[in-house]
Amino acid sequence: MTRPPATGKQHRAHDREILRLALPAFGALVAEPLFLLTDSAIVGHLGTAPLGGLGVASQALGTLINVCVFLAYGTTAAVARQVGAGNLAAAIRQGVDGVWLAVGIGLAVIAVGWPLTPWIVEAFGASAAVAPQAEIYLRISLFGVPGMLVTLAGTGVLRGLQDTRTPLVVSVGMFAANAALNAAFVFGFGWGIAGSALGTVLAQSVGGLVYVLAVLRGARRHGVPVWPDAAGLRASAKAGFNLVIRTLSLRVVLIVGTVVATRMGDADIAAYQVSFQVWWLLALALDAIAVAGQAITGRFLGAGDVVGTRSATWRMTQWGLACGVLFAVLLLATRGLLPALFTTDPAVRSLLLDALIVVALLQPLAGPVFVLDGVLIGAGDMRYLALAGVVTTVVFLPAALVVYLLGGGLVTLWLAIGVWVLARLVALVWRARGTTWLVTGAVR
Repeated sequence: MTRPPATGKQHRAHDREILRLALPAFGALVAEPLFLLTDSAIVGHLGTAPLGGLGVASQALGTLINVCVFLAYGTTAAVARQVGAGNLAAAIRQGVDGVWLAVGIGLAVIAVGWPLTPWIVEAFGASAAVAPQAEIYLRISLFGVPGMLVTLAGTGVLRGLQDTRTPLVVSVGMFAANAALNAAFVFGFGWGIAGSALGTVLAQSVGGLVYVLAVLRGARRHGVPVWPDAAGLRASAKAGFNLVIRTLSLRVVLIVGTVVATRMGDADIAAYQVSFQVWWLLALALDAIAVAGQAITGRFLGAGDVVGTRSATWRMTQWGLACGVLFAVLLLATRGLLPALFTTDPAVRSLLLDALIVVALLQPLAGPVFVLDGVLIGAGDMRYLALAGVVTTVVFLPAALVVYLLGGGLVTLWLAIGVWVLARLVALVWRARGTTWLVTGAVR
């Protein structure tokens, strides 16, 4: 990436803004993997089969929800551009359309996902012991999807308005409710994995309601109609198409990883479930800087400030690398303590200890990847991100196939994921060095 000239004063200004947006975003983002880490810690004490079932179901749910991540990312970029151009009413209108779109998609997911649950679980190749547990968790959890999608849309609106503190407060509340309800339902009422799923559904639904109220309050303040607008819904859906392609590409990698781990055995999929959630926790922590990148980039480009965009991008990339190194050191230092939190199975613990070494070593690469991905989303460069997502997934698939055909273990599977991370880094750095993505104005 071409380094733009910047003074110490400019660096300090960028640092303050990055911290102002990223620190609250960090708390909000880590709440999502903490949901599943909490579920994993609770369900793990029920046995290896329930933990493996949670691993399969969480990947399926993650795919369903993350396909719709454009509700947050696309909305953040669009709203931030309008804020940069001084059009607050237009920004809120896009948020209202996003919430309605989230509700519609969420209801559709329930209608389609419920009858297809057995086939979805079967597609992951779960064993006879794991499959029933995965089906129970997945069927119940589908009812939390509308609340989670509304949460994504509402979060995108507030981030675009440069407010990451409110999402932090909501996320902390959702996490606390999830942990308390899951513990009560699983251990107190003895409902097993079904209790874990129900607790998460209730926490997600309440969180979605809070965001609905926040968007309605903003609409009333700026005199924006709250009824769905057909043209706005079509525009939101169209704008999200390329982000859907990007996200599907990412999910293919994660799903293939789960399928390969599942075929290694029950202990392997259980260890992969935990190591993946640790990875996801760290990834979304790094994504806090990417959220700042979305909001800052959108606002700078909306205001027509290309020089400021370049300078902020360089500084955020430095932050991403530094945080990646820090996370690697912290994970390597604590990996010996983590397995006992999730399982009593010695085989799962042993596999997890080895896998976490690779997860840690990937963090310095992942830092710049997440930051630059956020910057390009903030710029509205969705078409390139979709193309890069497809290409890097194609790079990953042969590596995963080799692991599968040669009977590799969990460590080699994580090394194959490392090939994908490196390919993403190359693609994003190459794009960021150019000028094509630097489009200014309220609308890209």
